[in-house]
Amino acid sequence: MSRSLESNNTHASLIEILSVAEQIILGKQKQLRLAICCLLARGHLLIEDQPGVGKTTLAHTLAQVLGLDFQRVQFTSDMLPADILGVSIYEQEDGAFHFHQGPVFTQLLLADEINRATPKAQSALLEAMEERQVTADGETLSLPEPFFVVATQNPQSQIGTYALPESQLDRFLMRINLGYPDAKAERELLSGQDRRFMLQKTPAQTNAKELIHWQHEIDQVHCSGALLDYVQALLKFSRDSGHWQHGLSPRAGLGLIRAARAWALLDARYQVIPEDVQAVLPAIASHRLVKSDSSQSVASIELLIESVALP
Repeated sequence: MSRSLESNNTHASLIEILSVAEQIILGKQKQLRLAICCLLARGHLLIEDQPGVGKTTLAHTLAQVLGLDFQRVQFTSDMLPADILGVSIYEQEDGAFHFHQGPVFTQLLLADEINRATPKAQSALLEAMEERQVTADGETLSLPEPFFVVATQNPQSQIGTYALPESQLDRFLMRINLGYPDAKAERELLSGQDRRFMLQKTPAQTNAKELIHWQHEIDQVHCSGALLDYVQALLKFSRDSGHWQHGLSPRAGLGLIRAARAWALLDARYQVIPEDVQAVLPAIASHRLVKSDSSQSVASIELLIESVALP
């Protein structure tokens, strides 16, 4: 199969997935596209917004339309790492401890309201998110392939929340916000069927094997030397401008390239252009860049984009 034909087939499949998802999550085309790009780029997704705007439904929708095994964990202040990873239990039959896998052993884990758990419980996901494995009782156990964490988070101003540490935030490739629906989408939401009921009747549009194939396919999307120069210039400006406490890490740069490749593939292209980088940059950089105390300007992602010349 030629590259152009394969790209067109992939593009058609991904557009169909987006179309089905948009019937559940109304009026959020850009956020859904970013979410699909995040998973194609092998990244984890953080959804931050007010309660009741569809964060959990979005995670359920991604799992359903992509045909992935799914587990949901409701994070609470009394949660322990074992509630996520699993626990060793002594069994009298053979007089030995046996490890019982926790909900993290799935293809898509919904960490619902992740910032309502203590940092100790949050840290249970660090190894899983970075290494795709869990270490228990001195034994390393691989997680299913593919493996994604989709976490929801309430605003830090709400009671009972714990701020995610920088090390945890940096393991999320993207952070998106849903916001309130526009008037047209909200009217359709109010007058239509319950979205959870609709989701139960929605068939999977693909499967894990096909998703893994697409993940390998984005590695073939070409990034020119000039495009890499542009990405490096963005990283350098974030570090040297003084607008932010810390600049973007090499991990963020690698994620930016992967996400831009996924965005290009969604447009049926095997060549990354600067507009692809700019499209995904806000979702990748917003949770990593904290305004410097000495900065007098509005340290927004738009400032980063406007300050670095296009190649």
